Amino acid sequence: MRSKLKTGPIVKLLIAVALPLWVPGCATTGQAPQDPMPAFGAGARILFQGDSITDGNRGRNTDPNHILGHGYQFIIAAKYGAELAERRLVFLNRGISGNRVSDLARRWQTDTLDLKPDLLSILIGINDLGHGVTAEDYERQYDQLLAETVKALPQVRLVLGEPFGLPVAGKTNHWEQARANLAVRQAIVAKLGAKYHAPVVPFQKMFDAALQRAPADYWIWDGVHPTYPGHQLMAEEWIRTVRAAWPKR
Repeated sequence: MRSKLKTGPIVKLLIAVALPLWVPGCATTGQAPQDPMPAFGAGARILFQGDSITDGNRGRNTDPNHILGHGYQFIIAAKYGAELAERRLVFLNRGISGNRVSDLARRWQTDTLDLKPDLLSILIGINDLGHGVTAEDYERQYDQLLAETVKALPQVRLVLGEPFGLPVAGKTNHWEQARANLAVRQAIVAKLGAKYHAPVVPFQKMFDAALQRAPADYWIWDGVHPTYPGHQLMAEEWIRTVRAAWPKR
C-alpha cells in the first residue's frame, strides 16, 4: 500500500517559487543569454592598425589563412568570427612593422578611412619612442590622426592600446629611464582616449602583473614583441576592455 505524499505549507511555497524558474531541458533561470561582444553588431568591420606587434607577419594578399597575421588580433578575430558567425563580422589588419604615428598618417586614407571600419583599434608608439620622436610630436600627430578619423567616420568606435615593454636582454640596461619615457607615451594615450571617448587597453599594467607568474622573456621575448602567451594575454585584455566600454548593443 503506497502512502500519499503530504505537502505542508512550506513545501507548497518552495514548489511555487521553483516552478517558474524551471524550464524542461534548460538549466538557466530564464534570463536572456548575454551577448558575448555587444560592440560587434551584425556585419561590423573591425580594423586593427599599428606597427609590427599588430602586423604579425600578416599576408599581403587575399589568402584568408594568413591575412590577419599571428598575434592578439588573430586570436580576437578567430574567437568572435566563430562565436558570432551569424553576424558575418569582417576583421581587417593593416599593421605594418616599424611604423610610427607619422607613417600611419601617410597611409591613413587608404588603409583606414577608405575601409570604413565600425570599430578601429590602434596600437602605436613604441617605434616613435625608439626613433627619438618627442613626446610632444607624438601627441600632436596622434591627436591629429584621431581628429581626422572621427570627422570622416563620426560613428566609429575607437580603441587605443597603450604602448608597452618589459626589461628583457639588452632592454634591462637603463630600464628605469626607458620605463619613464614609455610612461610619458602611455599617459598621452590615456589623455587622447579621454578626449575621444575611446577605451584604452592597459597592456603595460597587464604585463607587469604577468611577471608574478613567469619572467619577462616568457611574455615578451625581446622586450617589445610578445610571445604567443603574451599575445593571448593581450587578446584577453583587449576583450575585457572593449566589453566594459560597450556592455550593450
